[in-house]
Amino acid sequence: MANLSASSRVFKLSTFTLCLLVLFGTGSAQLSANFYARTCPNFRSVITRAVNTAVRNEARMGASLLRLHFHDCFVNGCDASVLLDDTANFTGEKTAGPNSNSIRGFNVIDTIKTQLESQCPGVVSCADILSAAARDSVVALRGPGWNVLFGRRDSTTASLSGANSNLPSPASSLSTLISSFSNLGFTANEMIALSGAHTIGQARCTVFRNRLYNDNNINASFAATLTPNCPTSGGDNNLSPLDSSATSFDNRYYSDLINQKGLLHSDQELFNGGSADAQVRTYSSNSATFFRDFASAMVKMSNLSPLTGSSGQVRTNCRKTN
Repeated sequence: MANLSASSRVFKLSTFTLCLLVLFGTGSAQLSANFYARTCPNFRSVITRAVNTAVRNEARMGASLLRLHFHDCFVNGCDASVLLDDTANFTGEKTAGPNSNSIRGFNVIDTIKTQLESQCPGVVSCADILSAAARDSVVALRGPGWNVLFGRRDSTTASLSGANSNLPSPASSLSTLISSFSNLGFTANEMIALSGAHTIGQARCTVFRNRLYNDNNINASFAATLTPNCPTSGGDNNLSPLDSSATSFDNRYYSDLINQKGLLHSDQELFNGGSADAQVRTYSSNSATFFRDFASAMVKMSNLSPLTGSSGQVRTNCRKTN
């Protein structure tokens, strides 16, 4: 009986391990904190310094760099495919609906890559730069840090269709959000924590206009402050902050949701009489819990299906393949 029990435990452990490999890709086990210890020992300071400078010059850039990491990992894993420019015979992800006229910060990644190439040519991948820059951006805006593992390599392909279908829409319902994140192995609570990234940054009028003029669950005085900058027509690219303290990474986003001041329809879906309400209340009242859960979920996200070993390449220029 004891042997049978042990065999059963081994089988269950093997099954669990297999599930992790399927979810995160076999390469994730090859990521490590000291991957560049000998090949480029100062790479972290180069990235951190560049991110701090960029955020100091424009606080919104912190949100933009964090979003770049999201939009990269949610398509085909964290492989820097989002950075590839279109060419005459190649279509990248930048023109996808969720990305076009929306994702930004490429120049900061270019600056970091140029600096790293001068110190350690052909060593640090663009995918690892994105992962580190996202973390440093949150810290620069007074949010939590987390341990980033390294060793990702860069994709030589991209998926326009994947970017169009995998990235959640600002018009998403709660059930759609739960499903979209579940497809990548995230729990509903992890989705709610990661949505807290909207505590920083701004959004264009075109993505919240429909909520502003058609949703019923929007605070009237809040809506009144938005309408001058987002009329029923025109002003598509006018910006409004995603929460009431959009240059500081805090838990204000969740307090705003409780007060029906979510800017995007998908934001307010997290607090609309549904299954997410309780977690929103928890994060609203306890920033330490939010910070802990957000950091944990970011570690999980940054390890989604990385290319490692001999897969992919280390791009010399993040915008194009070698």
